[in-house]
Amino acid sequence: MATLSLAAILAEPARRHPDRTALVEGELRLSFKETWHAARAQAAALVGLGVRPGDRVALMAPNTTEFPMAYYAILAAGGVVVPVHLLLSAEEVEHVLRDSGATLLLCHPAQTATGGAAAEATGVRMLDLGERGELAALARESEPLASYVTREADDPAVVFYTSGTTGVPKGAVLSHFNLVMNATVNAFDANDIRPDDIALGALPLFHAFGQTVSMNSTWRAGATLVLLPRFDAARAIELMVAEGVNTFHGVPTMFVGLVAAAAAATDLPRLRICISGGASLPVAVLEQFEKAFGTPVYEGYGLSETSPTASVNQPDFGTKAGSIGHPLWGVDVEIARADVDDRVELLPTGELGEVVVRGHNVFSGYLGRPEASAQALVDGWFRTGDLGTKDDEGFLTIVDRKKDVIIRGGFNVYPREVEEVLVRHPDVAQVAVIGLPDPVHGEEVCAVVVAAPGASPDPADIVAWSKEHLGKHKYPRRVELTDALPLGPSMKVLKRELRAAYAVS
Repeated sequence: MATLSLAAILAEPARRHPDRTALVEGELRLSFKETWHAARAQAAALVGLGVRPGDRVALMAPNTTEFPMAYYAILAAGGVVVPVHLLLSAEEVEHVLRDSGATLLLCHPAQTATGGAAAEATGVRMLDLGERGELAALARESEPLASYVTREADDPAVVFYTSGTTGVPKGAVLSHFNLVMNATVNAFDANDIRPDDIALGALPLFHAFGQTVSMNSTWRAGATLVLLPRFDAARAIELMVAEGVNTFHGVPTMFVGLVAAAAAATDLPRLRICISGGASLPVAVLEQFEKAFGTPVYEGYGLSETSPTASVNQPDFGTKAGSIGHPLWGVDVEIARADVDDRVELLPTGELGEVVVRGHNVFSGYLGRPEASAQALVDGWFRTGDLGTKDDEGFLTIVDRKKDVIIRGGFNVYPREVEEVLVRHPDVAQVAVIGLPDPVHGEEVCAVVVAAPGASPDPADIVAWSKEHLGKHKYPRRVELTDALPLGPSMKVLKRELRAAYAVS
C-alpha cells in the first residue's frame, strides 16, 4: 500500500520554505520551521504518553495557535484527530469521547469546564493545552520526532462528528488520502492559492470547512494563516487590513456581518479570493459584498463526509450567483432519483433530484455504523440527502434539503436530536423542531410544543432549560405552543405546514 500522511501538509512547507511565515496570532508569528518543530515536540510527548498509530485523540480548542499545533502533533504521532465542536454541552462531548473510543482529550484552557466534565464522566485522560499546559511541559522535555509516523493512504486521519436522521451524532471517517487530496485540489485547481497569499482563519478549525479550506489548503500552498479566535466583523476588517490579508473564507453570516461593518470602516482589505460555504449564500448578500469589497465571491458546497469540498464556483468555469459551481477536479457530482434508495439512478440535465458525489473526497464510512454507511454509500456514490439540479453548463444548484436539517450560522442542527432532548422536559408532551428563515443566521431553530396534560409551559422557561441541555447552536431561540401537531396519512408530523404557519407569524 502507498504511504501518505496528512502531517505532510505542514512538514513539506517546513522543508521547502522553512523561514516563511506559517502562522500569525496577535503578536505571535511562527515560521513553518518553528511550527513543525513545535508539532513534532508535542508528537514526541504524545508517543511518550502511549499514543500509538491509529489511536484516536480528541482535540477541543478554538482558533488559537494551540489548535494547529496539537492537530499536526496528533497526526505526526500517527494518531487520528477527533475534533470536538466547541458549542457542545458536556453530555454531547461525552458521546463523542465514548463513541470515538478516544484515548486522550487535548483541551484548551478556555474549554476545560466542559471538556473536563466529559473527560471525568468517560474516564478519558485530559491534557491542558497552552504555554503552561501539561502537553507543552511534556513537549519541552521531549526530543522532537524526526518526522511523522508512517501511515497508509487509506488509514483514518480525522473523524468528524455529524448527526444523522436518527439524531445520534455519527463519526465520519476521513482518510489521509481524502484530506490531502481535498486540500491539494482546493489550493491548486479550484482556487489559485499562491505562496505569498495571506488567509484569514476565522472559520472554526474544528469544522471541516475551516480545517480543510482555511488551514490545510493554505499550508498546502505554503501560504500564511492569520488566526482570528472569535469572529467579529469590524475586528476582522481591522485585522485583514493590518496583516495584508487577501484571502477570506466564511459562512454566509460572516459575509452579512462584513457587509454591514464595511460601511463604517475607514479602510478595507484588498481581497483577491473570497470563498463562501456552509450554507446557501443569499444572492443579495453576495452582490452587496462584491460591491463593498470589489472582489468576487466563489460559493461552494460540501459535507463532512466529502472532506468537505465537493463543488465550488471556480475561475476556470466562471461563476453563477446562487449556484455552487462545478465539481472539484477528480470529483463527480450528479443528480439522482431521490425516491430510490437501494441504487443510484442518475437523472437527465435540469431535473430535480438528490445530489450524489463520488471521488477521492468521499469518506470511508461512519465509525462503527456499517448499516448507516451502507445507506449513505450506494453504487460507489455518497448520497448527500440534499436536493438539487444541474444545468446544461454544468452548474449545480442546491434547491432544498431532503432531510429536515437546519443550518444555523453554517452549523448543521438536526431536529430529531433537539426533539429527543426537549421531549424530556416535564411540561412537554410532543415537540417538532423546524428551521425558520432568519436574516442573521440563515435559519433559526424553532420548537413547536404540545404541552403535557395539566401543564402550562412558559416558552421562555423551555428556551432557558434547553440552553442547559443542548449546544449553543442547537437550542431553540423560539418556542411556540400548539394544541396538536399536523399529521400526514402515515402519522408523520407535517413540518412543511409548521414552517408555513410560523414563518409569517
